[in-house]
Amino acid sequence: MTDSPAHPAPLADPHLVYDPRAGDGPKDVVILGSTGSIGTQAIDLVLRHPDRFRVTALSANGGRVALLAEQARRLRVRTVAVAREDVVPALREALAAEYGPGEPLPGILAGADAATQVAASDCHTVLNGITGSIGLAPTLAALEAGRTLALANKESLIVGGPLVKALAKPGQIIPVDSEHAALFQALACGTRADVRKLVVTASGGPFRGRTKAELAHVTVEDALAHPTWAMGPVITINSATLVNKGLEVIEAHLLYDIPFDRIEVVVHPQSYVHSMVEFTDGSTIAQATPPDMRGPIAIGLGWPERVPDAAPAFAWNQASTWEFFPLDNEAFPSVDLARHVGRLAGTAPAVFNAANEECVEAFRSGALPFNGIMETVTRVVEEHGTPVTGTSLTVSDVLEAETWARARARELTATTATAEARA
Repeated sequence: MTDSPAHPAPLADPHLVYDPRAGDGPKDVVILGSTGSIGTQAIDLVLRHPDRFRVTALSANGGRVALLAEQARRLRVRTVAVAREDVVPALREALAAEYGPGEPLPGILAGADAATQVAASDCHTVLNGITGSIGLAPTLAALEAGRTLALANKESLIVGGPLVKALAKPGQIIPVDSEHAALFQALACGTRADVRKLVVTASGGPFRGRTKAELAHVTVEDALAHPTWAMGPVITINSATLVNKGLEVIEAHLLYDIPFDRIEVVVHPQSYVHSMVEFTDGSTIAQATPPDMRGPIAIGLGWPERVPDAAPAFAWNQASTWEFFPLDNEAFPSVDLARHVGRLAGTAPAVFNAANEECVEAFRSGALPFNGIMETVTRVVEEHGTPVTGTSLTVSDVLEAETWARARARELTATTATAEARA
């Protein structure tokens, strides 16, 4: 059965430019998740292009206050936000050590809604590089405040799709995930009516080519040994289970309004081609660079302009081999499950994402085997039943569904651990 389009226009359209504060001079940027992988690479890009970008505020969880203080000083930001209120004294001390005598220190915001506050502050673009569904509130705040949203926090779109769609104006969201930045650029080569399918590439992670039986006893260390990308532990394990690809399929559907049966996943071990668009005339447009997130970040911050030397290019005078393989859905059932929850829509994607986050933590702590991650997530999704859908969906519905999914995943994980201990 063919999926019907979820809404009349795509959220992300390279032919449309939303510019809340057009004018000369650098763009004012707020970076959420500044001490993480996306944030640190974004800051590197900004520091190399001070004529194009000026960072006005940073937010972070608060686990790396020395780095956050250093970033604040190098960028001369107005505001620093941390989710953890307990680190404020250490942050003040670190800022005082970074700044010279008499130099004014940036203002500090602290608490669970600190990132949301800076997301709505006066700027041109908000880069949401937060990991996890806690990025939903800042995403909504940035959109409601009329900022351009450079979105690296896929979870906020996945768990709050209808809420995001209700707020976003045409061209207001620029995707920063490497796959969706690739699709965004390839889609610029034709009209929406010309698109036959989207092809999302996957590296295959550390377990490419293994059967489900061979995955039964892999370790956390095995799962964290990604062959291509250097990422945080949760994202890296999601790459090992291919949950990240499932999330990206849902994200592609929401961003580009392409039905699920026209979004394909292909394994590409080299991670050179970040995704492709097949058009109705048989042409396929691929976006390719060496693996480096600074390119997608530059698209998110700079579009419709390109940022010179944002990331390395290929040495075309050197031989290389590019391979493509079909996805093994039996060994990696996460993509098919993601399609299922994406079609259910409403709170179902939030349940899928929250249950997976809990199961990943259980796997990391040794309470769940690798294959148990998707087995448990599948069961939680099945038990969730009929999701809340349509225009009646609220943030409270999403949070309630997540809370239930996390609790149920923990219950099932504890049962699994007890059964294995008795075996």
